[in-house]
Amino acid sequence: MSRALMAHLASEREAIDQFVEVLDQEAEAMTCGAFASLGTLAERKSKLVDAIAVLDRLREAEQRALGFSADRKGADAAVAGNAAMQTIWQDLCKRAAQAHERNHRNGVMIHTHLDFIWQSIRFLQAGSQPMYGRDGIRHCGTGSGNRIAIG
Repeated sequence: MSRALMAHLASEREAIDQFVEVLDQEAEAMTCGAFASLGTLAERKSKLVDAIAVLDRLREAEQRALGFSADRKGADAAVAGNAAMQTIWQDLCKRAAQAHERNHRNGVMIHTHLDFIWQSIRFLQAGSQPMYGRDGIRHCGTGSGNRIAIG
């Protein structure tokens, strides 16, 4: 058993757990309309993504040092002989899949909010135009306009 690989797996799993927690906080903020907190959460997400990438590279380097490839198959082979490492690795993979799903969910929520905002802006912009021109002809709508006053 490689203690270094075990430590890398545990650290990576912990970082992914923190990432999932931030994703859940982000979803909660959007659901409750607490949009002011999204900047801080996005910054935390970015730092965690960077940390996870570093931890991933360290784990892959340890896999290579142990004679395994630096991919999923290599990780599967590296943990194959140790039940504790298998458990951590399987949990890490499960949490990574959850992070992917939740990040996608949050992206959909963000795009939905943005779409609503753009629709609202278009509605407000259309509403800011005068309904009747100087000639008394109605300018908004799809019709050709109706004269309401002559002379």
